[in-house]
Amino acid sequence: MARQKRANVSPMLLAFGKQLRRYREAKGLSQEAAGQRVPVTGQYVGLVEKGKSRCTREFAATMDRELGADGRLLDLWDDLVKSPAWPTWFDWHAVEGEAIMLVSYSLALVHGLLQIPEYAAAMLHGDQAAVEARLSRQGILVREDPLPPDCVFLIDSCALHREVGSPAIMRGQLEHLITMIEKGATIQVVPTEGTHMGNMGSFTLATLEDLQEVAYVETAAKGFTMGDPEDLVAFRKALQEIQACALPVRQSVDELARTVEQWK
Repeated sequence: MARQKRANVSPMLLAFGKQLRRYREAKGLSQEAAGQRVPVTGQYVGLVEKGKSRCTREFAATMDRELGADGRLLDLWDDLVKSPAWPTWFDWHAVEGEAIMLVSYSLALVHGLLQIPEYAAAMLHGDQAAVEARLSRQGILVREDPLPPDCVFLIDSCALHREVGSPAIMRGQLEHLITMIEKGATIQVVPTEGTHMGNMGSFTLATLEDLQEVAYVETAAKGFTMGDPEDLVAFRKALQEIQACALPVRQSVDELARTVEQWK
């Protein structure tokens, strides 16, 4: 089935994006030129203007100032964009949903797209709205139109041995990973070692339909999307080093099965 553009964007985000575009065009700025004022990529500005990305208040404040909106963009952000279910910095879910390819490395925890509800609830301290928001993202793996993105999940073996919630939850989570592989998912275990760039932290690299790339890094405080060429080169280099260390998929299944036994 051919991949098609989706139209189901939030009307509130679309309304904010239309106003942002009007102010930008009134200033005679391209998306790229406007993005340089933040700085973000022109592609990111385009996602916000199309209602496909939920920008931060800091982004809105910078655009308000640079485009001479006299506080109106900030008022619109407060009225249209602010939402309790998604953290205010979480624009990544829109990029993730538009991606045709996702390659991730998880250093300490199982990737959100692979988490079972119990694991997610333990991670998010029982915040049901946050759990539902996280689990809803997993719909991109089973959707029919557009087709799911091609995904590669690289999981450091230390994430398999770090207890989240309880031993029973860990068993269920690792068994879920095995089931996902059996259904065709590409999940590879990366033996823990200190010689590759992935030890700096977890990240995901998304490739969009126009072949542009966006990286996502999550910290204890918030997450960051990155699109600068120098950053992307560093992420690609890190992925090469990590993939060189990763076990093949079938050996990864064996490693997961052995670890399940350790949680009994």
